[in-house]
Amino acid sequence: MGVSVTARGWGWRHSGRSRWAVRDVDLSIGEGERVLLLGASGAGKSTLLHGLAGVLGEQEEGEQAGELAVDGARPAAARGRSGLVLQDPDTQLVLARVGDEVAFGAENLAVPRDEIWPRVHRALGDVGLEVPLNHPTTALSGGQKQRLALAAVLAMQPGLLLLDEPTANLDPAGVLEVRDAVVRVLDRTSATLVVVEHRVDVWAGVVDRVVVLDSDGGILADGKPGVVLHQEATRARLIEAGVWVPGHSPLSTAGPAAQSGLAGDSEDLLQASGLSVARRRRGAAVLDGVDLTLRRGESLSVLGPNGAGKSTLALTLAGLLQPRGGELSALEPLARGAGNRPHRWKSADLVDRIGTVFQEPEHQFLTPSVVEELEFGPRRVARLPEEEVRRRVDPLVERLRLTGLLKANPFTLSGGEKRRLSVATMLATQPDLLILDEPTFGQDANTWAELVGLLAELISSGTCVVSVTHDRDFTSALGSRILAVNGTGARVGAAA
Repeated sequence: MGVSVTARGWGWRHSGRSRWAVRDVDLSIGEGERVLLLGASGAGKSTLLHGLAGVLGEQEEGEQAGELAVDGARPAAARGRSGLVLQDPDTQLVLARVGDEVAFGAENLAVPRDEIWPRVHRALGDVGLEVPLNHPTTALSGGQKQRLALAAVLAMQPGLLLLDEPTANLDPAGVLEVRDAVVRVLDRTSATLVVVEHRVDVWAGVVDRVVVLDSDGGILADGKPGVVLHQEATRARLIEAGVWVPGHSPLSTAGPAAQSGLAGDSEDLLQASGLSVARRRRGAAVLDGVDLTLRRGESLSVLGPNGAGKSTLALTLAGLLQPRGGELSALEPLARGAGNRPHRWKSADLVDRIGTVFQEPEHQFLTPSVVEELEFGPRRVARLPEEEVRRRVDPLVERLRLTGLLKANPFTLSGGEKRRLSVATMLATQPDLLILDEPTFGQDANTWAELVGLLAELISSGTCVVSVTHDRDFTSALGSRILAVNGTGARVGAAA
C-alpha cells in the first residue's frame, strides 16, 4: 500500500550555508498518488526527496523549518516505508556483487529469506539488468548502476518510492524500459511515487500530478499534467523558471548552435587506430577497433547503449587509462613536446592539453569550496598569475550560475550544480581537447542552453569537444560528428 506525505512550511538549510536549499513548502500527497516533481536546477528537489526519505541528517548537518511527515510520522521513523534512488548511483551501492546489492535492503527490513531471492530476480528483470548475480558492481557502467540502484529499492517493496533522476544516464531504450518497470511495480503494489526528472515528457503521461518548486521558495505550480504543462499562463512561468516544458526549445536560435565546419582545414590533435580499451589490466576489452581522428575546432558525440564502453573510451582518449591495444597518438599540435602517449603524461602536462569531466562529478572534486575548486587547475597546477586566474574563472562563475555558491562545499551542491561546477573547473584550464561524460545531466532548460552556448563558443575558437551523451538535442545543437559505439566496435558518422 502507498503512504501519505505532508509538508507544512517545510524547509532545509545545510550547515554553513546562508541560502535555504528549499523552504516554505506546503504539500499534501495522498496514498498511491504518482507525482512528478519539477523545478530549476538548485530549487531543492533532491533535498525534498532526501527529507522524505529521512536521510538529511541531524541538527549539526543543517537547519530544518516547518513540518514534514510520512504517514503522519517523522520521515526518519518511517524509513522502512520509503525507498530512495539517489541521483548518483555510485553513492548508493555498498556491496561487491549484483545479487547481494539487490538483496541488501530487503535483508535489512527482515524480509524472510525464502521471499528475498524471488524479489531479487523479479526486480532485476523489471529494470532490465541482465547480468549474473555474482557480477561485480564495480564492473557496471553508469547506466547499469542506475538500473541496479533502482532494482535494490524495488526489491524492498516500499510504500513510498522516491526517484531522483532515475533515467538521466540511460540510453533512449533504457529510459522507457525503466519507466515502464516503475509503472508495473506501482500497479502491483499501489505505492506512492515522487519522481524528479528534468525531461518531463517521459513521465508526464504516467503521473497523476505535477508539482513545481519555486527557486525562491514555495510551490510554483501544482496540478494535473495537462493543466500545469499546457495552460498558457502556467506554461510561460515554467519556461521562465527553466522547466523542460514539452514542445519548447530552450535555444533561442533555430538550427545548431555550432557546426564542425572548421575540422576540414584545422589541425589534427589525437589519432586512434585499431584502439582497444578496458577499465582493468586483466580481462577482455570492452571495446575494440576504434579508428578516429580528433581535430581542433570540432564537436564529436559518442553515442551508444549502456555498457557499450563509451566512458572507458573517453577516459582512454583523455590519457587517464592506458590503451589495451592498438594505437593512440597525440600529434604535435596537442603534445607540444610532451610525447605522443597521453597516458604517460603528468598532471601538469594534461592540464592545458586535455581536460576531462567525469560521469560522476564528485570524482574530480579536490577542495572544500566551489571557488577553490574553480581556481585549483589554473592556480595550483598550471601556476598562472592571479590576474589570469581571475580572467578565466570569473566569467565562468557568472555564465554557469555559480555566483551564490562560491563558499559552499562542492559535495553539498545539487546534482545539476555539481555538474556545472565540474564542467567549469575544466573550462578554467582552457585545454585544447575537452572530453565530457554526460555533460547535460541534471540541467534545467536555462542552464542547458547556457552550457550549449559556452561549448559552441569554445568549438568556434578552436577547442575540440568530445561528449559521451544520450542527449540528442545537445548533439544536434553542437552540430557534432557522431561516433556510434555498440560494444564490439565504433563507427564514425556525419554531423548530427
